Amino acid sequence: MRLAIDAAHSVRGATSPNPPVGAVILDASGEVVGIGATRPPGGPHAEVVALAEAGERARGGTAVVTLEPCNHYGRTGPCSQALVDAGVAAVHYAVADPNPAASGGADTLRGAGVAVSAGTLVEDVERGPLRAWLHRQRTGRPHVTWKFAATLDGRSAAADGTSQWITGPAARARVHADRARLDAIVVGTGTVLADDPWLTARLPDGSLAPHQPLRVVVGNRPIPSTAKVLDDAAPTLVLRTHDVSEVLAALADQDDVLVEGGPRLAGVFLAADRIDRIQAYIAPVVLGAGSHAVEGAGVRTIAEALRFRRESVETIGDDVLLNLIPEQSGRTAARDRQ
Repeated sequence: MRLAIDAAHSVRGATSPNPPVGAVILDASGEVVGIGATRPPGGPHAEVVALAEAGERARGGTAVVTLEPCNHYGRTGPCSQALVDAGVAAVHYAVADPNPAASGGADTLRGAGVAVSAGTLVEDVERGPLRAWLHRQRTGRPHVTWKFAATLDGRSAAADGTSQWITGPAARARVHADRARLDAIVVGTGTVLADDPWLTARLPDGSLAPHQPLRVVVGNRPIPSTAKVLDDAAPTLVLRTHDVSEVLAALADQDDVLVEGGPRLAGVFLAADRIDRIQAYIAPVVLGAGSHAVEGAGVRTIAEALRFRRESVETIGDDVLLNLIPEQSGRTAARDRQ
């Protein structure tokens, strides 16, 4: 399953609106003979890719899949039937398909005499490659992560506005690796005007990664035609609005969205209760003055504080990455029902 999870991660950002799924085929002796991941929309699903690599060695073998094999005809045929036709004897999957149009693959497999089990490393898959897709299935909206870097004293930029080197090279490399797996990056016009960022995903050698997320610029201020975000390195969408609902509606085909730019934009999303995860890079640096990571989050008293809980903590070079999710509360449950 960990091989399947790695395969799924490798195609994140390239499969929407389909889920990024990974599949591994073992032959009858338990040897890995096929690994596959979902191709871009219109292409084969992970199971079909893995079966094609395995060939006849799949017969009598086992399939391990991050998501329950689909059971419907869309742009491609049902993966459950493909597994049956290939003669697979057993299927283990992590997450049951929540989409009623595609679910039911497990029943089809069992009906054909295939041994089926569910729940293998389910939390790793739910928190990993399927996080954003499952969120959309549950809420109908993109999954929004707010990413920021700050010093020990909570500053995101120095008093003169400089902020480029708050975190170290390892953290910056991680950010680019994560960008290459996103559907979209959102920044405000203020960030474009102040920093003129490219917002591209780059490999360690500085070249462009094969997959580039959609660059989204939000706000009413005009940006110059020479702005780097308007070059042809990646697609760009300019939205003349500050309304979070309008922004998310415009990203109807994007599952995994990163809010990366500016304290005011972060505040708008926080105030609208539309942040599903925070990635906070904390650097061992003290500035003593300068701007904070967020402004205008709609909090007036401690009772109104927006609280998050730790999902994980990572050390990346000299920096620390906190992955945080909203505390489960009545407010969070009501938001997800909206």
